[in-house]
Amino acid sequence: MRIRVQFYVLLVAALTAIAPASAQQSALIVPRNLEQLADRSAAIVRGSVVSVRMEKHPELTNLDTVVVTLRVRETLKGQAGETFTFRQYVWDLRDRMNTLGYKKGQDVLLMMIAPSRYGLSSPAGVEQGRFRIERDASGREFAANALDNLRLFDGVGAQIAKEGVVLSPASASLVTRHRRGPVELRELTALIRELAARSE
Repeated sequence: MRIRVQFYVLLVAALTAIAPASAQQSALIVPRNLEQLADRSAAIVRGSVVSVRMEKHPELTNLDTVVVTLRVRETLKGQAGETFTFRQYVWDLRDRMNTLGYKKGQDVLLMMIAPSRYGLSSPAGVEQGRFRIERDASGREFAANALDNLRLFDGVGAQIAKEGVVLSPASASLVTRHRRGPVELRELTALIRELAARSE
């Protein structure tokens, strides 16, 4: 009986220690605005997910990864062919069960960092550089990241002004007025193109 009580005490202590760690993962992400995300991205593509699978890394066999392939519809920065494939590290047990939320048929816009020497990549700012695209009743396309675009445009205007870059009137208006929530896709992609052009 005493051993059983000790076991349950240890189990509760272990679960208590683990829960905050996993719950704080999103808190460890440094907020990035769109200008910072664009600068950190090697490729920015919009497309639909055609395949997604979980597998061990071919070299680092203890690492779980998800391999995602998109059918590319539009390339906003970098080079991409008709398809774009990347391998992303999966560190959370919960994400192993849902392939990091990637699903076949999803329409997404991804701001991807350059692959590491081991071929691992991810959206810039983790979930901040990954946008799901949805359509409203009239067919207009809107994009939002996992943070619902919170702080996405904070400081963008000031940074651009320091560089002497002038945004188009439509992009300047978007940066000024938007605070949170989905952004019309055509406005977002136009602004991304302007930001990406600075580093080309």
